[in-house]
Amino acid sequence: MKENLLVDLSKQFAVNIVNLCTEIKENRKGNILLNQLLRCGTSIGANIHEANYASSKPDFINKLQIAL
Repeated sequence: MKENLLVDLSKQFAVNIVNLCTEIKENRKGNILLNQLLRCGTSIGANIHEANYASSKPDFINKLQIAL
């Protein structure tokens, strides 16, 4: 499979977000903002992955704009 820098970077970003949220939760009680950060930080990679399977070029662009 061809290397995709955007996918690799978004995956590493998601891992960093998960590690950050884990660190914060260990030092404090979890809160709504922390949970939202975890959800939105990890959804970028999912949206980029979905864009790779777009049905058309406009669909591809739309899915990447969502990730942005």
